[in-house]
Amino acid sequence: MLNKILTMRYYLFFFLLFFSFALNAQTKQNEYKEVDEKIAQFSNVSNDNEIYKLAAFINDNFSTESDKLRASFVWITNNFEYDVENMFALNYYSEIQEIIDVILKNRKGICLHFACLFNEIANLLDIKTYVVYGYTKQQGFVDYIPHAWCANFIDSSWFFVDPTWGSGYIQNQKFVRKQDNYYFKTKPEDLIKTHIPFDPLWQFLYYPISSQEFYEGNTVINKEKPFFNYVDTLIAYKNSSKIEQLISTKRRIEQNGVKNTLTFNELQNIAREIEYYRNQKITDDYNAAVYFYNDGINKLNRFIDYRNNQFTPQKSEIEIRDMVISAENSLTNSQNELQKITTSDINTINLINQLKISINEALKQSYEQIEFINKYFTTNKMFRKSLFYKYTWFGIPLN
Repeated sequence: MLNKILTMRYYLFFFLLFFSFALNAQTKQNEYKEVDEKIAQFSNVSNDNEIYKLAAFINDNFSTESDKLRASFVWITNNFEYDVENMFALNYYSEIQEIIDVILKNRKGICLHFACLFNEIANLLDIKTYVVYGYTKQQGFVDYIPHAWCANFIDSSWFFVDPTWGSGYIQNQKFVRKQDNYYFKTKPEDLIKTHIPFDPLWQFLYYPISSQEFYEGNTVINKEKPFFNYVDTLIAYKNSSKIEQLISTKRRIEQNGVKNTLTFNELQNIAREIEYYRNQKITDDYNAAVYFYNDGINKLNRFIDYRNNQFTPQKSEIEIRDMVISAENSLTNSQNELQKITTSDINTINLINQLKISINEALKQSYEQIEFINKYFTTNKMFRKSLFYKYTWFGIPLN
């Protein structure tokens, strides 16, 4: 009898939860009825300009960000199918334009195509939007493939839109189109029940749900946990370099718990990206050092040619000094660029050391030229010409 009562309670809870989802979705459908009818009037055109024409149509017909976002959601869910055959082909490293081109051409795609297309349209509408990567839970079980959806900042708050789940579902290995309004403008505390980002930053919760809690279905916000200021963290994230973003993302993911292969693979991908950007930064810094070195050498050579012509044509003292000082500054900039490089690669270290030697030799030459200029302008004008010649006595310099 006890087991029966518990079972009845379980089904009652499930029914109430399902009814809550359905009621929420129905409310949204009624709220946006006029928007849905208006966007249905947009004539689709299958070419590269389609989303630009769509954005123009939306801007002309809707005024609020919420209505514009709704129009984008309805257009995508009504016009594209989920590509069941390629559901495992999630490639984060494809070019964004390539991803968008695929879904526009084939009129179908997987979650990444849906999310990137929705994100692109939102950007054209000047709505702050990000593609979020993570994994999901369906019917109480965590899925074994990653997922992508969108985060949108509208009406001074963060909401989520999942255009993939909002377009329909898979039944008997076939896509069934059925618009699900629950996945339009879903609140963070609601979506976390089924969607968890790899990086907890993108939960937009002050008390993020850990990976362990997500697995256990314990997604009720617990304010006794440490407070996480995602607002300030997001600002810092946006103001960081790409490599800094990757490092902070990796740290947050690890701290939130690695519970499955999906998260482990994500961390591996991030580690490879970090290594790529580190190597890219080393290359950029070294190339910048080479650029400044060559610039300094060219400027120094121009001064030496000018000196060999005995300062002809005539320039002011300031102009002459600036010729050498400018060369010295470029060489100093080259040194500064090399100081930014931290590496253990022996080949790179050898290249850096060779360039350092060349810079020091060039700087020594620039110091000698500055010394000559100082002597030149402190010498009586009657005797300045003589400074351009070397006088010796039995091999001993006299000047």
